Amino acid sequence: MFNQKFLCQTVLLSALSANAGAAVLNANGQWHPFDVDEAVSASAGLEWIDLDGNALSFDFTLTGSAILRIVDGGFAGDRFDVFNGNLLLGRTSAASNNYPDSLGLDFDAAFADNRYSRGVFLLGPGSYSISGLLSQSALDDSAGAINATVGAISLTAVPLPAAAWLYLAGTGLMGLTARRQSKSGV
Repeated sequence: MFNQKFLCQTVLLSALSANAGAAVLNANGQWHPFDVDEAVSASAGLEWIDLDGNALSFDFTLTGSAILRIVDGGFAGDRFDVFNGNLLLGRTSAASNNYPDSLGLDFDAAFADNRYSRGVFLLGPGSYSISGLLSQSALDDSAGAINATVGAISLTAVPLPAAAWLYLAGTGLMGLTARRQSKSGV
């Protein structure tokens, strides 16, 4: 069943990507919200959408490594399939339903709360177009799928490790010493 569902989602995602709105994502660690709502989505689907109901992707190019974080907001219990173009990067973590309690748009609190679904992906250099689909919905009081949520995405550059900085500083000092020795004729 998952393979058939995944195939249908991939076909839907492919069809939507031609009309998708793109938001530029910077590697500054800031949360960028998205919505999911089959009632207002232009396709009546469960893809990430902007405030106008259009399919939404987050586009960026990396020259180094970065960490991509995805988190569910609002009611816990939702999960997302996360894509780069048409390729599945993975699925966010399992979540427990907490309806009618909600953290609203506090994405830092949701990311720290184990009841909320989240995903962390290490990305290397390259160009990305990240989008997603709601693969599991939070449930209401009568155990019916809500099929509407808010979530957020964030990108944080991975700094060079301290050892790399020490190596670069040491290499620079060795080069400076060699240069001084060649000028003094030693």
